[in-house]
Amino acid sequence: MRIPAIVLNFKTYSEALGKKGWDLATRFASVADDTGASIVLCPPTGDLAHVAKLVHIPVFAQHVDAVEAGPTTGWSPPEALLEAGAAGTLINHSERKVAWEEMAKSIPRCQELGLEVVACADDISEAETLAKLSPEYIAIEPPELIGGEVSVTTAKPEVISRAVDRIHAVNPKVVVLCGAGVRTRKDVARALELGTSGVLLATGVVKAKDPEGALRNLIKGLPSGAPRPARSR
Repeated sequence: MRIPAIVLNFKTYSEALGKKGWDLATRFASVADDTGASIVLCPPTGDLAHVAKLVHIPVFAQHVDAVEAGPTTGWSPPEALLEAGAAGTLINHSERKVAWEEMAKSIPRCQELGLEVVACADDISEAETLAKLSPEYIAIEPPELIGGEVSVTTAKPEVISRAVDRIHAVNPKVVVLCGAGVRTRKDVARALELGTSGVLLATGVVKAKDPEGALRNLIKGLPSGAPRPARSR
């Protein structure tokens, strides 16, 4: 992932399932080409492999399990994500929480395979704790604001700035993202002002009347110039 970045979580919204999601992914990839912005897509698990074949921009899974490939029916080991074409994965989203012990296993296993990890945190304390596991990215997202009309950058800007400070105090190599209620270019610009390197969002784009237009609006909040590579290990 290049930063600053806009990470689009499709969740399992009906607007992003199957062919509708494939169409969205193709359109979003075209926007990335047109603008040069760093866009990352997180399609539903059932569409992961197909979307990864459709587009050339990074595609991340929405979740990973701390299991190995083998007799693990219904689970998603890191190896399965890699074979599906994923470049990385979300983990511990507020809608799919994961125990600390499981993340302590799955994050390094993902990294050994070359999968980048965006670990999600509900609050500053959790973000600080996650930094000890050294994921490439931590996304701070107060769950009460997710999918809402007011961005975390407006409702709780101090949570973002303090999270950045606390995360970097533990591990300065971790790249910080933020989300929850992000909908406009001003929200994106403010997120960067608060010290993050991008945003993670879903509703503001996927469920917008004009998803492509909504994404182009968000991109206007990014600084001009080519995105830069994230940290390397």
